[in-house]
Amino acid sequence: MNSFDYIIIGAGAAGLSLANAMGKDSFFSKKSILLLDKNAKQTNDRTWCFWEKGEGDFDDILHKKWSSIQFAGQQIDQRYPIAPYEYKMIQGLDFYAYMFKKLDEYPNITFLNEEVISVINTATVNTVKTANNTFIAATLFNSIFDYKEALQQQKYPVLQQHFIGWFIKTEQPVFDPKVATFMDFSIPQRGNTRFMYLLPTTAHEALIEYTLFSEHLLKASEYEEAIKKYISQKIGVNNYEIVEKEQGSIPMTSYNFTSKNTSKQIFIGTAGGWTKASTGYTFKSTQKKVTLLIQHLKDQKPLQNFGRRDKFWFYDLLLLDILHRRNDLGQSIFEALFKNRKPQLIFKFLDEETNLLEDVKFISALSPMPFIKALLRRIF
Repeated sequence: MNSFDYIIIGAGAAGLSLANAMGKDSFFSKKSILLLDKNAKQTNDRTWCFWEKGEGDFDDILHKKWSSIQFAGQQIDQRYPIAPYEYKMIQGLDFYAYMFKKLDEYPNITFLNEEVISVINTATVNTVKTANNTFIAATLFNSIFDYKEALQQQKYPVLQQHFIGWFIKTEQPVFDPKVATFMDFSIPQRGNTRFMYLLPTTAHEALIEYTLFSEHLLKASEYEEAIKKYISQKIGVNNYEIVEKEQGSIPMTSYNFTSKNTSKQIFIGTAGGWTKASTGYTFKSTQKKVTLLIQHLKDQKPLQNFGRRDKFWFYDLLLLDILHRRNDLGQSIFEALFKNRKPQLIFKFLDEETNLLEDVKFISALSPMPFIKALLRRIF
C-alpha cells in the first residue's frame, strides 16, 4: 500500500492548479503529493476564457486575448473597450502541457495516469483504490463531481451552462480579431436564455459557441443547426472548414457543495462549488480558490471550515431562482446590464470584488420586480 501526505484526484484546472501551488510553496516541500487522473491530458478537450486586469500567471500560454468586447441583444449591438481588463483564452492542451512541465520540477509530486475506482474515508485516513493500486493519505482533495447529488435536493435550483462550439476557418477574412463577442442575445430565445459567443483568433479563424443557461440539455443537432444558421445569416459565410468541435455542461447552482467536506477530505473544482454559480465561469474562480485553500492549509485550519457564503452567493441565488422560474428573462437581464452599466463594473461584480456602493449601482441597472419577488419567496 502506497502512502502519501496528500492525494489529489483529478488533473483538471483545479487539481493541476492546486498541485502546482503546493509544489512551488516551500511549506509543502517535505510533503509527498500524488495526483491521479484516468486521462493522460494529451488532447485539447476544452477552452477556458476569463477576463483579467493586466499581466496574469498564464499569459505565456494564452491562445488569444482581446481588449474590446461586443454585446448584442434585442435592442443593442455595441462594442466596448474593457481596459484595464482583457478577455483571455487558454486552450486545454496548452494548459495541461504547461502545468505538467511545472510539476516535473517538483520531486515531491507524483502523477499517475490511473482511474479511481473507489474512495473510502475514515476519521484518520483516506483510501483511494485504482485498478492497479491502493493509496492512502491523511488528506484528500477530490474533484470527482456527482451531478445527481445536486439534483436530489429541492432547496436550490440547478441550471446548466451547456454548449457546443465550433472552431471554424474561412476562406475570406470575415472576422475582426481585435473584438470578442462576449454575448450575442440577438438569436431566437425560444423561452430560454440562449446566446452566442464569437471569439475570433485571426481574420479567418474563430470559435463560435451556442450556449444556454437552462435546466435541460438539447439534442446535439439543435446546437449545431443554430451555429450553422448564425454563421450563414449573421456572419454571412457559407464556405468554411470546421477545424475542431467542443461541447460541455457546467452546473449553475447555489447548492452547498462544501457540506461534504470533512477534516480529512475536501472537494475541489466543480465538485467543491468553485464554479461561479450565476455564470458558469470556473477557471479564474478556481485560481482564487486555490490561493485561499493554500493559505487555509498553511494556517492549519480545519478542512471542513473551508469555504463561506457571502453576499455574492446570495446574489447568485436570486438570479438562479429567477432563471429557474422564468428562463426567458435571461436575455432582458443581461441586456439591461450592458445597456446601463459599463463592462468594467459588470466584470468587477462577477469577480466578487465590488463594495456595497458598487453593488447598489450594479443592481439598480436591472428591473427590480423579479428580484424582489425572488427575495420574498426566499424569505417567506
